[in-house]
Amino acid sequence: MGVNSILLTIALLFIGLNVFTFFQRQTYKQTAFDLRLFSHLFVSLLGVMIGFALIYYALSRDGVILVTSLETMTAVEPSWRNLLYFSGVTLLSIGFGDLLPIGPARLFALLEAAIGILLPTAFFVKSIYKKED
Repeated sequence: MGVNSILLTIALLFIGLNVFTFFQRQTYKQTAFDLRLFSHLFVSLLGVMIGFALIYYALSRDGVILVTSLETMTAVEPSWRNLLYFSGVTLLSIGFGDLLPIGPARLFALLEAAIGILLPTAFFVKSIYKKED
């Protein structure tokens, strides 16, 4: 098993753990904003963002995964700064279009974008749901 496979496995487990623990939390009985639940969402999203940056790093070891234009295919340096930025804008806004994934990174970007939409939606549902005693 190569280093890239190990990194991908660790990153996927880390992301899965962050998403899983978010859904395992109890629903808090309340009628107003809950800082504990919001903090848990923030930490979960941060963990997912870091996990996907690790995936992009592992993929970048095999070749170019980010470009600035599909026409020119100008490669983006796979620094942690660029990978965390790409991961963050993909997770939180479906991207700005300044960095574009190519190759296998496209699939992971789609998965990250889906998590970025579904996790806050689950937060909203959990925040309005009142657990009956």
